Amino acid sequence: MCVFFGFSQSGKPKLVVGLVIDQMRWDYLYRFSSLYGSGGFKRLLREGFSAENTLIPYMPTYTAVGHSCIYTGSVPAINGIVGNNWFDKAANKFVYCTDDSTVNTVGNKGNAGKMSPANLWTTTITDELRLSNNFKSKVIGIALKDRGAILPAGHSANAAYWYDSGKWITSSHYMTDLPDWVSKFNEKDLPGKYMGQDWNTLLKIERYDLSSDHEKAFENPIKGEKSIDFPHKLSTISAGDKYEAFRTTPSANTFTFDFAKAAIENEALGTNTVTDFLAVSISATDYVGHSFGPNSIEIEDTYLRLDKDIENFLNYLDTKIGHGNYTLFLSADHGVAHIPAFLEAHKIPGGTFDATDLLKELNKKVEEKLGVKNALKTLMNYQVYLNDNNILDQNKSLAEVKQLVVTALKEKNYIINAFELDKIVEASLPVSLREIMVNGYNPKRSGDIEFTLKSGYFDGGSKGTTHGVWNPYDAHIPCLFYGWGIVPGKTNRETYMTDIAATLAAMLKIQMPSGCVGKVIREAIK
Repeated sequence: MCVFFGFSQSGKPKLVVGLVIDQMRWDYLYRFSSLYGSGGFKRLLREGFSAENTLIPYMPTYTAVGHSCIYTGSVPAINGIVGNNWFDKAANKFVYCTDDSTVNTVGNKGNAGKMSPANLWTTTITDELRLSNNFKSKVIGIALKDRGAILPAGHSANAAYWYDSGKWITSSHYMTDLPDWVSKFNEKDLPGKYMGQDWNTLLKIERYDLSSDHEKAFENPIKGEKSIDFPHKLSTISAGDKYEAFRTTPSANTFTFDFAKAAIENEALGTNTVTDFLAVSISATDYVGHSFGPNSIEIEDTYLRLDKDIENFLNYLDTKIGHGNYTLFLSADHGVAHIPAFLEAHKIPGGTFDATDLLKELNKKVEEKLGVKNALKTLMNYQVYLNDNNILDQNKSLAEVKQLVVTALKEKNYIINAFELDKIVEASLPVSLREIMVNGYNPKRSGDIEFTLKSGYFDGGSKGTTHGVWNPYDAHIPCLFYGWGIVPGKTNRETYMTDIAATLAAMLKIQMPSGCVGKVIREAIK
C-alpha cells in the first residue's frame, strides 16, 4: 500500500475534525512556542496550512456568534445569532442563543438540556455534509458549553453533547435517551477524579517568564477556591462547587478530548462509506482566560497542557483513522483583551465600564429631559435596546429618545462614537469598521443604537477580563488546516472566519452553507 502524506486513497477524507479553541488569540500560536512540544501546535504549523491573518468580520465577538460563523460561513446579519444573548422585541423577552422550551433534557435533571439549534437561521457545513449524501454522514458536536456543541453540529446532527454537573448531557432534539456508552462514560466520574488532583504548573514556575506572577490583584479565583496562587488546591474545593470549578481547569480540556475519543470509538466515526464529522470545542481556555487574563501563568500553563492534549489527540487519530485519512481544522471563536488594570500598571490605555450603571444613567437622563420613564429596555452586546411600547404608550417620540441617547453616549470619555443601527450607512465610521458593524446588525434581533469604544475598554469589573469588540486582540484568530486534501504552507493575506466553511465545502465538493458569504482559501487545498 502506498499513501502520500495529506491524502487518503479515497476521494474524500474518512473524518473531518473541527477543533475550536474558545478564546484563543492568534498570538498564542507563537507567544508560548518555545515551550510547546513538537507534536501539537508546531506539528499543525509545520505540516499543515496556516492562514496567519484571519479576522472576525463582525461585532460582537462572543462564543455563540463565533461558533455559528465558523460553521455557517455567515454573519449575524444573516444567520441570526447576534450574541450569546439578545432581547426579542416581538416576543418581549430575553433570549439565550440555544434556548428551546419545546425540548427536554436528556441525561440529567433540570433545564440545562432544554437546548437546540432552533435559533440558528441557516445551515452549517455539517448540515450540508449530511445533505450531500442523503444523511449517511455521522455528525457529532462536543463541548463543555452547550452553544459550543450545538451550533457547530447544526440542525440535522446525529448528536450534540455538553457538560452539566459532571456529566455529558444532550436534549430531545437529538434523542430520547443517552447511548449506553455515554452513560457508562458518565459513571466514571472523571471530573471528580481530575478535581482530586491539585493544579500545579506543568514546568518549573521559573520557566514561565512570558507571564506575570505579580498581577494577582487583577485576577479572579476559581470557584470555591480562596487563593489565586499556584498550586491551585482543587482537591480542597467543596463537593457543591467542584463540578462547576472543574470548567476553569486545564483538566476540563483533557476531559473533552477523552470524550471525543470515546465518541470516535463508540460511534465508529471514520469507518463510514462517506465522510463523518466531529465538531469539538475546547471551552476551559475561555473560563481560565476570563478569570486570569492573557498575561497570567495560568493561561500559559493551560496552553502548554493543551498543546500536549492536541499532540495526544493527533497521535490517536493517526492510529485510529489513519495518517492522511482525516482532515482537521483549528480555529477560535474570538480572542481576549488584557485586563485593564494590568494595562494601566504598564502605562497602556484601557479601562472598564458597567453596562448596568450606564443603562440606569441613560434611563434617568431620558426621563429628566423627555419625561419618559424606563425608555430603555436593556444594554447588551454594546447595543442599546429601546423599550418601544413603553415610549409609544407615553405618547413620546422614538426618534427623540434615540437622538438623546446617542448624544449622551458620545459624551462618555471611553466611547468614540454612537449611532442608530438602522442608519449605520450614514454613521461617520471608517469603511472597514462600518462593514463589521453592518455584518453584525440583524434588524430582528439587534438593538437600536450601537457604540464603539476606545482600545482596551470593555464592559466589565475590576478583576478578570473579557472580549466582544472588533479590535485585533478580540478578532485576530488562528486558522489552521491539516491532513487530507491540505497543502502545507501559509498565507499572510487577509482572510476571514467566514472562509473556513467555504474552504471545507470546496475541499469536500459539497454545497456551501445556505448563508455562507466566505471565500475559499485556495492556497490551502488541492
